[in-house]
Amino acid sequence: VELVESGGGLVQPGGSLRLSCAASGFTFSNYAMNWYRQGPGKERELVARISSSGGSTDYASSVKGRFTISRDNAKKTLYLQMNSLKPEDTAVYYCNTRIGSTNFWGQGTQVTVSS
Repeated sequence: VELVESGGGLVQPGGSLRLSCAASGFTFSNYAMNWYRQGPGKERELVARISSSGGSTDYASSVKGRFTISRDNAKKTLYLQMNSLKPEDTAVYYCNTRIGSTNFWGQGTQVTVSS
């Protein structure tokens, strides 16, 4: 299993970014996928989750209405569209899936929201 995030960077408050997570080594369309983040000095937290088909999504209250999780099962790619970014969104963002009893993580992509 391999998960590779991309799309992070430095953005001003109020700006937007789209993160991607390219998946390989498993049948992507069979598994729910998640985005987590870990800010400086904070614990890792769940940001958003999406069902295997993409028909069901859920968000942390802190990002609801600003972030959108989606997936393209044909491309084996997970996305996180982040709008109206705030300084408190600064974190390393991780792609995650759970297969059986094992959690798999990408290497993370840094998002910094600052003027």
